Amino acid sequence: MGPLERLLASLRQSCGTFPDKRHGTNVSYGLADIGMAAFSAFFMQSPSFLAHQRHLEEGHGRSNCETLFGMTKIPSDNHIRAMLDPASPSLLYPVFADVLKELEAANGLPAFRRLGQHVLIALDGTEYFCSKKLHCPHCSRRERSDGKTEYFHSMLGATLVAPGHNHVIPLAPEFITPQDGAEKQDCENRAAHRWLAAHGPQYAHLNSIYLGDDLFSRQPLCEAVRAIDGHFLFVCKPSSHKLIQEYITGVTLPSHSTLLKRGRQRFVHRYRWLCDVPLRDGKDAMLVNWFEIEIVDGSGKVTYRNSFVTDLPVDRDTVAELASCGRARWKIENETFNVLKTGGYNLEHNFGHGKQNLAAILVTLNLLAFAFHTVCDNAEDFWHIARTKVSSRAQFFSRMAAITSYLIFSSWDDLFQTLAFAKPPPLPP
Repeated sequence: MGPLERLLASLRQSCGTFPDKRHGTNVSYGLADIGMAAFSAFFMQSPSFLAHQRHLEEGHGRSNCETLFGMTKIPSDNHIRAMLDPASPSLLYPVFADVLKELEAANGLPAFRRLGQHVLIALDGTEYFCSKKLHCPHCSRRERSDGKTEYFHSMLGATLVAPGHNHVIPLAPEFITPQDGAEKQDCENRAAHRWLAAHGPQYAHLNSIYLGDDLFSRQPLCEAVRAIDGHFLFVCKPSSHKLIQEYITGVTLPSHSTLLKRGRQRFVHRYRWLCDVPLRDGKDAMLVNWFEIEIVDGSGKVTYRNSFVTDLPVDRDTVAELASCGRARWKIENETFNVLKTGGYNLEHNFGHGKQNLAAILVTLNLLAFAFHTVCDNAEDFWHIARTKVSSRAQFFSRMAAITSYLIFSSWDDLFQTLAFAKPPPLPP
């Protein structure tokens, strides 16, 4: 059994714990097929995948849903939505931990390590649904200038990132949704506190450094990171950290510069830092280490400037890599959210809203599909070879969707070898 097959078995087991809307109890019969059916469309990057498999099943008594995803029957789209709606996304969270286990087993984790043996986890929020008509009890809301109410769903994402590495690994999300007994609307910062409390301890063994924008560089969240044995490296804007600006104004700070060449272009990276500066006013203020990076082009123009706070040591030997790691937080926006929204996963498409948890459970399955794909990139040899046979990621998934519309494969290995041109396709059923 390969990495993908083990992950699918783990996902099937988790889907089997979904609550049965018909009986109100947790039973496994049939429910695993419901979850796997929804997941298969995300994994195959084909909204019509299930429709094609129904045609195969009608004509030949079986389909790739059975041989590849282990389904005994293919449920209808309406039945999938109705049965998934009462399920909590948290039932799927253990599968994200299994993704990391497969990555570690394939020796894929060292490529993510930076600053010694640390792993970077970027935190950021994003919306995945918005409507002026459809809404449910878990929707957030806002009033627009035209007087109409807009309903939306958002989540706090967490992603393993590394500067210079072209892969990212999405972790379990935390959904931003109205909380029981809370007067104020939920927000990204509160979601980050919940995520750290719920998931942070299991990542402590990775020696995690948490990355985030200026919203997170406040003492309560920094303390929450330290409480779960993590480290923080957060953006620190001058406008929101005036006390730190007072400390660095008029002071000669330690500095360091490096020259980088990109083809014929030259850039100077300039760094300044100050250690043990209070993060806020008051006797209980946390002491943090502050640093700044400026990038200057050949004409002397500053093309980039940003500053950060961290609990990690900052000096001449570490400041350049710290800055590189801090800037890697953009990978959660560019290489996670942007890929999920425009790279075939269609994160913002309304696959189903439901009255309870449907939108959130579908987003979680979509995130898992992305995570499974990354594991395949790192641990499935013939998948990797097949990816090199095409010019783009979209073309790879287009070929996979097309060939499985007409042919039934007995295993994932058979499918990947066929896509890699390592063996001929099976005979038509």
